Amino acid sequence: MIARFARLWAGRASSSQEDNVSALVMGLGNPGPEYEQTRHNVGQMVADELAARGSGSLSVNKRTHTRTATVRVAGEAVVVGVPMSYMNVSGGPTSSLAKYHSVAPEDVIVVHDDLDIPFGAVKIKRGGGSGGHNGLKDITKALGTPDYVRVRVGIGRPPGRMDAAAFVLKPFSAAERKELPFLVDDAADAVEAVLADGLEAAQLRFHSKG
Repeated sequence: MIARFARLWAGRASSSQEDNVSALVMGLGNPGPEYEQTRHNVGQMVADELAARGSGSLSVNKRTHTRTATVRVAGEAVVVGVPMSYMNVSGGPTSSLAKYHSVAPEDVIVVHDDLDIPFGAVKIKRGGGSGGHNGLKDITKALGTPDYVRVRVGIGRPPGRMDAAAFVLKPFSAAERKELPFLVDDAADAVEAVLADGLEAAQLRFHSKG
């Protein structure tokens, strides 16, 4: 379980075998340049940031239909990935990548956009429903359990009567784009906090912000 990571990593030397993967982090979004800067793709933005922090970038893994990078958090190997499929079929790639690296569902962290959280905020939880998020719904089905960790990146509600499905597929506003790097940074920090310090400590830190 994620809570074991702090115990596993405290005072433990780095492994020379990157195949000994302790966790999988999946950043959700849609493929293709037309979606890159949309609200629905903020999870992928966080995955790119985590890969960059590891001095790398995501590369194609054809076997699992994902793009991945292996990074180290507190000396342990963690795979960061994004599905190469569309959002509503994220489950297959997530499950395939988890099985490929022998990562249990409870050691999977999914980073995704969340309409129910104000823009700029980050929340963390384990399990629960999909909240209408089709990517989460498909991942829960593919993993056979909802008991994975979610790093929820707030994008806020659509203005006026705009349909939520249309809102998430639009680029961030000009004002939001100025703050977006800080939001992506915070979400990447939240992932690292879960891995290094455990779920409860990470929740205390990020749920008290703002």
